[in-house]
Amino acid sequence: MRPAFSVVLLTTLCGAAQGQLLMLVLIEALARATGITVPPMFYVVGAGISVVLGALGLLASFFHLGHPERAWRAIAMWRTSWLSRECIALPLFLALAFAYGVAHWVGFGGTLAIGVLGALASIALFVCTAMIYACLRFLQEWASPLTIVNFVLLGCASGCTLATACAAWLAPDIVILLAPCACVLTLAGCATRIASLVRNARLKPKSTVQSATGIRNAKVEQKSRGFTASAFNTREFFHGQTDGTLRMVKFGFLITAFAVPFVLTGAGAIAQTSTAAVALGAAFVIQYAGLVAERWFFFADARHPQNIYYQRAS
Repeated sequence: MRPAFSVVLLTTLCGAAQGQLLMLVLIEALARATGITVPPMFYVVGAGISVVLGALGLLASFFHLGHPERAWRAIAMWRTSWLSRECIALPLFLALAFAYGVAHWVGFGGTLAIGVLGALASIALFVCTAMIYACLRFLQEWASPLTIVNFVLLGCASGCTLATACAAWLAPDIVILLAPCACVLTLAGCATRIASLVRNARLKPKSTVQSATGIRNAKVEQKSRGFTASAFNTREFFHGQTDGTLRMVKFGFLITAFAVPFVLTGAGAIAQTSTAAVALGAAFVIQYAGLVAERWFFFADARHPQNIYYQRAS
């Protein structure tokens, strides 16, 4: 498939926003259970960042629409469409994240209840977004439970890394709690992503040149893709990159999305406050860049059956 950067940004920005809100709510619940003191500004700033990232992701999604003025119609098929459900879950998540931050800002007593609702909206949004791709059975690379697991874990990993960086500035005492969580989530995301790469490498296409063309002869040899010029079929369903480029992107995101952030987060957990803030901030920036590459590869790695006929040039 041809990766659309608008969707890449939508899923990665919103994933980090969702993961961070989940971490904020977990920290607040833990603080209330154990008596740990966490400055209110940690929640206010964290929720604000989640809203900004989610809003930027929502804005990016409009660049993928042929008619942005009709975007409101996307919710019409919510009974059967995961895309429609995502379009409902995302604004709901943003509204609850905003309310959570405002509640902490004004000192409202029901912050945890609002946070729990926001966390549920975050989980629902993860599922809706992932199922848009996992439900497409004809794309074998996506049609797997690993798609849902990876969307959730990678979003939580980046969100936790971001929350740890925020804590280094606003609540240094809880860095020792968040940093190990970020490392564990990063490792878990790495493990499941590698599992999906191994699975996809072993897949055997269900379609053949014979089934694509309707010619049943066993010795069919394709000489042309069916078009002499560019068309929708040749633009939208194939990324046009070489195998070498795909390998470079794959190894690049494994290093930048997982290995480097793991090391930096571990180092930041034991460093002095100012050094920790820099290391943890760098960990998030590098991890996010790696996840952009990972999401690009996620789309590019999907081999649409129509490419059997259309991607081969004469």
